[in-house]
Amino acid sequence: MKQEAAHTDRLITLCLFRNKKQEKSEPTYKNMYVTNKNATLIESDSEGSDQSTQHVEEEWISDAISAADIVSDLSQKIIRTSCSRFNINRANIWDGAVRGFKRASYDPLHDMLVKFTDDEGSTEDAVDTGGPKREFLTLLMDCLKARRIFDGPENGRFLTFNNAAVREDEYFLAGRMIAVSIVHGGPGPRFLSNMLYDYLIGRTDINGTVEDVTDETMKAALIEISSAESLDELHTLIEKYESLLQTAGCFDFPQSVKGKDNIVKDFILWYIIYRNQYSVQRFRDGLSTLDVINALQQHPIAFRPYMCYSVDRLTAVSLEDVFKPQLSEPGSTRRQEETRILGYWRDYLLDTGEQETGVSLQNILMFATGLDSLPPSTIVPQPRLIFERSSKFPIASTCANTIKLPVSKSYDEFKNAMDFGIQNSPGFGLR
Repeated sequence: MKQEAAHTDRLITLCLFRNKKQEKSEPTYKNMYVTNKNATLIESDSEGSDQSTQHVEEEWISDAISAADIVSDLSQKIIRTSCSRFNINRANIWDGAVRGFKRASYDPLHDMLVKFTDDEGSTEDAVDTGGPKREFLTLLMDCLKARRIFDGPENGRFLTFNNAAVREDEYFLAGRMIAVSIVHGGPGPRFLSNMLYDYLIGRTDINGTVEDVTDETMKAALIEISSAESLDELHTLIEKYESLLQTAGCFDFPQSVKGKDNIVKDFILWYIIYRNQYSVQRFRDGLSTLDVINALQQHPIAFRPYMCYSVDRLTAVSLEDVFKPQLSEPGSTRRQEETRILGYWRDYLLDTGEQETGVSLQNILMFATGLDSLPPSTIVPQPRLIFERSSKFPIASTCANTIKLPVSKSYDEFKNAMDFGIQNSPGFGLR
């Protein structure tokens, strides 16, 4: 009975979400969640909703609506008849991106036309039907990860204050770039710290770890405080680091040794969030582009794998599912040949996943689609496998999302041909 009730709740939620699309006068998203106890649908406008009610025995409906559904809804606002142009060189992605996003005529509602200047003279340099755009957005997310506005572990980056970045409004620009990438068919950043993401979506019960603190002096102080075994030792350490703790607003003498946990927690919250409040707010303003911040706040579970690091990376099986083979008529000689090559393809994916080839699974996806990870949106058009009899090497079209597989005589020949073709594709090695 409980399972049936839960299923019914999801159906009701989905129906209401779909109906919202038809109501032009209403906002696209509202705070919609289902109460676990009585399965009552509750709605409240984004403005004025009580923050404290959002986490009390309530379940976000992210498990009922996929990120692809949400992005599909957001992308309906894009004006396909107008475009914003980007001239990009793969050797300096950031420079071209900033010029494009800051251009006076730029509008995030317009479609994107991307030209790689290092592709001049190639067969695809004049037309962008999606491939160059997806490649650009993928490279841009990789570039963003290393920008001066971020600090912290490689797979858990948080914002840090930089005066030069403030003058250039880089925090807003970074947020806008991420929002545009998500809605226009590109990937999410996949490197934000969970603590930063939780703060952006409005959670109050957020926690970090001492390892998130990159300042070695501060980290050493927190380790000492967290290691205190008696109240006297804790008070001595608090006096020792009085200036540091006062700066963070957590100078206090607790009545119990357990109070050290709150001191450490509050310090980490200050270090990652509150001391960078201006940076975080401008970043959030940028994420409001195309209503993405509201989508994150209403469906945080659905988007977390695309905003934060996730161990669920690309696999041979998931990549196999992405591509649909275009086969000849059953029983034909061509069909028999194609199914043999299809077996080679699947073994090549397995070997690549086990690092037995000269490329990675991300390289293969990038070669065919311009993406190095599966995006929150659906990949359009449907990626396909075509069997190429006139070339010894694979041929890709990122605009059509196709790979033309060579019809090789043996698996070793196929494997070598695939490695060579992908390794010699434009941009290989820059990611």
